[in-house]
Amino acid sequence: MNTSISKNNKYVIPARRGKALYVKKRQKIKVINTHGTQVVDCWALNPDNLGEFMSMEHCRVDLERYKPKTGDSMVTNRRKPILKIMEDTREGAHDTLLAACDRYRYHKLGCKEYHRNCTDNFWEALVELNLKPIQLPAPFNLWQNTPVDADGAIVPNPPISKKGDYIVMRAEMDLVICFSACPQDITSICGNKPKNAHFEIF
Repeated sequence: MNTSISKNNKYVIPARRGKALYVKKRQKIKVINTHGTQVVDCWALNPDNLGEFMSMEHCRVDLERYKPKTGDSMVTNRRKPILKIMEDTREGAHDTLLAACDRYRYHKLGCKEYHRNCTDNFWEALVELNLKPIQLPAPFNLWQNTPVDADGAIVPNPPISKKGDYIVMRAEMDLVICFSACPQDITSICGNKPKNAHFEIF
């Protein structure tokens, strides 16, 4: 994997796969829902200490809500700002509650063979950068439509995102950004057909 910024600063997150890159403080990351139906799991880690990472549970405490908004800063498990949301065309359409899918999730959904999953995508993308994270943080699930009902139920719903929706986040420290174009094709959260997505760094 090329760890440097490409000539046009644009990258593909292949369907069912992951992609990770180094990002410098103050650079911006624009994640684009190319087809409008794709959930993108997002992680951000401190490259100098992989034990520090964007933490959903710490974000919820810091923001005092479970859905971040434009202007909010996502924080690490050391409660330091790591990503700030600068623009969001589908505000409130992202999830901070659900764990990344894994092989065990797909077994429970009836898969008998190996199924691509966001957990493995995270590990593979970081290993390609010669990084060895010590744990899997909970992801920031971009465009995952899983609202909490009045009775507390969380139901994976079909996507409400539209083609070309995007979110822009600014790096508040030097970091490694990692994305997974979620392979989920059994429930409807990706419209039952995972597709690629894109991101830009500028």
